[in-house]
Amino acid sequence: MKRSPQTGKIQTVLGAIAPRDLGITLTHEHVMCDCGCYFQVPEEASLRALINAPVTMDILGILPGVWAYNHDNQKLWDVKAAIEELSAFRHAGGGSLVDTSNIGLARDPLALARISRATGLNIIMGASHYVPVSYPPDMDKRSEDAIAENIVRDLTVGVGDTAVKCGIIGEVGNFWPVTPNQNKVLRASARAQRETGAAILIHPGFFPDSPPAILDILDKGGADISRVIMGHLDLFADRAIIAGLVKAGCYMEYDVFGMETTAIGQQVHPSIYLQSDVQRMEMLEFIISKGGGERIVVAQDTFFKWQMSRYGGKGYAHILENIVPRMRKRGFTEQQIHAILVDNPRRILTFA
Repeated sequence: MKRSPQTGKIQTVLGAIAPRDLGITLTHEHVMCDCGCYFQVPEEASLRALINAPVTMDILGILPGVWAYNHDNQKLWDVKAAIEELSAFRHAGGGSLVDTSNIGLARDPLALARISRATGLNIIMGASHYVPVSYPPDMDKRSEDAIAENIVRDLTVGVGDTAVKCGIIGEVGNFWPVTPNQNKVLRASARAQRETGAAILIHPGFFPDSPPAILDILDKGGADISRVIMGHLDLFADRAIIAGLVKAGCYMEYDVFGMETTAIGQQVHPSIYLQSDVQRMEMLEFIISKGGGERIVVAQDTFFKWQMSRYGGKGYAHILENIVPRMRKRGFTEQQIHAILVDNPRRILTFA
């Protein structure tokens, strides 16, 4: 791995900072985002009424089950609203967050910089590509070399002509099974990691074989697995899978705290389903018991309007306001909580 000017520092949208300045950190959020790549036109006439409906109390209850049919729910475009929502996290003691809205999710470097200045939060922006349905039309023609070069440029020079640099490679999006283009993006991300020393954050395909398969591709591509975050583990209930990740040595991310609805998602395998916050804490306890406590990171993956506090959702402060007190009652030590919220994010987000 080459040594870069960012080695030993954390790259935010406002510049590089010392690791000691990071503070309490959420490692997987979305601040400015458009997940319209998932939009679908429903077959039913009554559901088509939702397509252009604004997110209001009238439809809030059904949105988790029909999120793919509503344009407004999929768009986090409002800078003022983002500042207000993130201020709750700041006031609760938060210091930093990773915005994983990378290529395919309408990444917005200048808006993130404005939001960072307004809130006083450190924001780390993501590089590389999101899931296959968000790929550019010419993805089949793009080479691994070109993708890797673009990721490196985003990390070391800045996105486009903004001079705003990314601070992490991810979230690198995957479905299952792995397609040639996904393989290409994973290998390019591994090469960019070797070139820059940045961490890689993975959105896995929701199938039991996906996390180990992705780690294998990254490993063969030359990535440092100890600098890889496997995200969305909230959906993997099989403890054998999690134990395997502990053994593999990657970071493990429980990043959908606050999302407990049974309406969202479709179970594609008996062991793949959205867990509750209690189950998430139980899994953190399990990882700690297996010796992986120094590689746990957490977040809420705020991705839709209905997750925002102004729409009745838990918002960005849920972990600090609701989960941490419950962790203490469950017997988590202050050292364990500090590791999850501060030490572990600081270590993985620092360029190697």
